[in-house]
Amino acid sequence: MNLKETDSRYIANTYARFPVELVCGKGSLVYDTDGKEYIDMGSGIGVTAFGIADDGWQAAVTGQLGRLQHMSNLYYTEPCVKLAELLCEKTGMKKVFFCNSGAEANEGMIKTARKYAAEHKGAEYFTVVTLVNSFHGRTITTLAATGQDHYHELFQPLTPGFVHAPANDLEAVKNAALENKAAGIMIECIQGEGGVIALEKDFVQGLAAFCKEEDILLMVDEVQTGNGRTGELYAYMNYGVQPDIVSTAKGIGGGLPLGAVLFGEKTEFTLGAGDHGSTFGGNPVCCAGAYSILSRIDGELLKEVKEKSEYVFSALEGTPGVESVSGMGLMIGIKTLKPAGDVVRACMEKGVLCLTAKDKVRLLPALNIPTELLQKAVEIIKESV
Repeated sequence: MNLKETDSRYIANTYARFPVELVCGKGSLVYDTDGKEYIDMGSGIGVTAFGIADDGWQAAVTGQLGRLQHMSNLYYTEPCVKLAELLCEKTGMKKVFFCNSGAEANEGMIKTARKYAAEHKGAEYFTVVTLVNSFHGRTITTLAATGQDHYHELFQPLTPGFVHAPANDLEAVKNAALENKAAGIMIECIQGEGGVIALEKDFVQGLAAFCKEEDILLMVDEVQTGNGRTGELYAYMNYGVQPDIVSTAKGIGGGLPLGAVLFGEKTEFTLGAGDHGSTFGGNPVCCAGAYSILSRIDGELLKEVKEKSEYVFSALEGTPGVESVSGMGLMIGIKTLKPAGDVVRACMEKGVLCLTAKDKVRLLPALNIPTELLQKAVEIIKESV
């Protein structure tokens, strides 16, 4: 059997894979078994922040592999502590909990919100309000938090305690929070899986003010939007708000599984010993790689992300076959006249790997993608739409 046949026989049928076997790459270029070259405009769904086989990340990871690949959280390890310190210094948050994925980070946020509300307001304050069209993960609880019915259909009953309100409708969210005795309000500043749709600034700022007034936790899901993706370190920084809890994953690990929950002043002491845990969370190899990534997301790189974003928007807006372009930074959605899947397949044939999000073509290139490769990819996308 070839690899595709073996995959079909032994791997659970949960992915509609493209008919391409990728074997190696460097930076924003990857190669298949026939040696065909592709420009990677998906970065593993926003994971390989500095591209494939990044030299600095490789050195950090392999160096740590030769020292200590894993210890339980019963002991101190330096990469975990250094990464937490750097995250707090860069965000103004106070403490960090490490896990392995975005869904786990969101579970950590939800647990924290419920404990905080029970201690400060009463056990009946446990509901978390999320937004229609949101996506927060694939566990039973994060599916319940996700505001898209089609993700719920096959997995009832879901975890209770979640209500969904329309995005950008401040009064509707306020009413939902008050009527349901909310512990927190959880948002993505850009709804990624929902179609790469940025929330309105007035709405986010209004939510932050409301949460402060009512002692409801503002919870921001930065799993896809974080770690430089939007032109700021975290997307909420574009909105001028300070969350009470932040979740992140994907790009922070640079290609290894890592998630994190960041706690602000209200929540830094909510979880105590035994309240939460993770066997692999804070793994020294993953944290060493993440420290390499996070330490290089600086003002100069973020400026480049914004400049590249401006180029992509200006190049695609008004292109025949393009209805609209949405998103922020290098998290971009393209609404096309053709079905998005057809555009992605046409791009693949011409050597560009793109993604989809609902009915849009989605772009999540490496933050440091060379300008000439970005330009070449955009021209192929323009041909393909």
